[in-house]
Amino acid sequence: MKILICISNVPDTTTKIKFVNNNTTFDKSGVQWIINPWDELALTRVLDLKDAQAGIESVTVMNVGLADAEPTIRKALAIGADKAIRINADPVDSFQVASLLADAIKKDPYDIVLCGIESCDYNGASVGGMLAELLDMPSVSAISFLNIAGGKVELKREIDGGQESIEIATPFVGIVQKGIAKDPRIPNMRGIMMAKTKPLQVLEPSAANTLTSVGSFDLPKAKAACKKIDPDNVKELVRLLHYEAKLI
Repeated sequence: MKILICISNVPDTTTKIKFVNNNTTFDKSGVQWIINPWDELALTRVLDLKDAQAGIESVTVMNVGLADAEPTIRKALAIGADKAIRINADPVDSFQVASLLADAIKKDPYDIVLCGIESCDYNGASVGGMLAELLDMPSVSAISFLNIAGGKVELKREIDGGQESIEIATPFVGIVQKGIAKDPRIPNMRGIMMAKTKPLQVLEPSAANTLTSVGSFDLPKAKAACKKIDPDNVKELVRLLHYEAKLI
């Protein structure tokens, strides 16, 4: 069984976001880049299954990005992915990314294609669904459990008031949320050294349309300064919660 995890190269969640060119462009200077957390959890779960002899032949990661994304891709290889593919294009919008991924996957199909439910930068939550449609493959969203045993794939997803269990035939696209793995894997020294020799294939992009454009970015309003209240001054605390915070 061949499994593909689509990974995004995103700013670390602690990054202080800045914009340039009259708030039309994200300022990448000084940014620490990481694997999108949902994608990293999907990769972790698949590698756990591979270690458990679940019949997984190979684990590949694929990214749409320029050369500056390669350190993040190498981290995925250090964690344990067998090989990586980078589609050499600047990701602009969800449709373009899904189209480029779909064109590459059609040329080299996989049994299971996994995507994080969203990326932690734009939070579009749309690439996975678009990818499934472009590949004409069934998809399951909001997956919080994945198991492979005896060639059968079992999925679970949270629904209102309970949990839904699904048994699905391959191939399919799975859209993963938190819960698929407890904690992401941390690459060890051996994995880091092995990642240097694992294949990282660079593909030139096919023609893909972009359907959206960014007018400008706006930062959220700065939070008010923290106010400290004497623990004995309950009346002042209640006044602030009622009139300023409007919580009561």
